[in-house]
Amino acid sequence: MKRNKFIMLAVIIMSALVLSACGGGGGDTSEEVTVPAPYSGMTNPFDGDSTAAAAGEEIYVTKCVSCHGETGKGDGPAGQALTPPAGDLTKIVSTIGDDYLFYRISEGGAMDPFNSSMPAQKSVLSEDEIWQVVTHIKSFK
Repeated sequence: MKRNKFIMLAVIIMSALVLSACGGGGGDTSEEVTVPAPYSGMTNPFDGDSTAAAAGEEIYVTKCVSCHGETGKGDGPAGQALTPPAGDLTKIVSTIGDDYLFYRISEGGAMDPFNSSMPAQKSVLSEDEIWQVVTHIKSFK
């Protein structure tokens, strides 16, 4: 009986942590927000690099899948419980610049107009790691 209570408590704590680490931004487009300096005009040093995309996928699986889902549709197990729900990256990836993706991953979504739960990653991931995630995300269709 004690073991079941402990397991249930652990599940609740883990669920809370996962939910707090996911981001919203349902329906974002680059037209809603301009890319601010110093991010505006940045270019992806790994554009088209399959090795970087594979490295980015590994990071995406650990940092993003729980909200954005395996294929970026915003259908991760925690993503739909958020307000706003996690964004569908497949709807925006072909219309936004790499600098915008780098900006949003770096700064998160807490600012207007998104006010989402997506945490900033600039203190967690290196610039190269963020670019690798951008490279992976660009493969979503």
